[in-house]
Amino acid sequence: MRLFLKLDINSICKTIIQEQCEKLALEYEILGFGEVNIKSAVSDAKLQELSEKLAVYGIQIIENQKSILIQKIKDTIVEMVFSDIDTTLKSSVYLAEKLNHSYGYISNLFSEVTYTSIENYIIIQKIERVKQLLLINELTLTEIAYKLNYSSVAHLSTQFKNITGLTPSAFQRIIGKRRNNIEI
Repeated sequence: MRLFLKLDINSICKTIIQEQCEKLALEYEILGFGEVNIKSAVSDAKLQELSEKLAVYGIQIIENQKSILIQKIKDTIVEMVFSDIDTTLKSSVYLAEKLNHSYGYISNLFSEVTYTSIENYIIIQKIERVKQLLLINELTLTEIAYKLNYSSVAHLSTQFKNITGLTPSAFQRIIGKRRNNIEI
């Protein structure tokens, strides 16, 4: 039997971080998505142990300032796309305000480090969200387009096809066939 799961990555990561910090008896505070404040002094050995325990789950401790900002940009974009933040702000304004840097600076840094633009990264994340919502099958394509601030269903469909090679309808048909094959 195949199960389709709706994952809340933020909650999963938060739980893993809490468990690992508690196992090491660290006094900590989770400040937000991808940011933890260790309240007391920690030895290098204990920090290394935490790093190794988190690495098992694909979570890395970042130390380079540019890498930290890049991760904050990615986390903010994922939060913007995957949570139900009702933002009528343009993504450039939202990112600049949330990260306290000019959009020009974060855009140039992001492109320099990741070899892709922030705009392209946002599109990729939005299409991942569209796929997730199509899998859950609770919203129409029109509702999904509205939820993700697309100007129209046609705009969403064009971006979806450019990224996945499939139209949203073809994606839904494939998912439907897979579900039907499993139930037989």
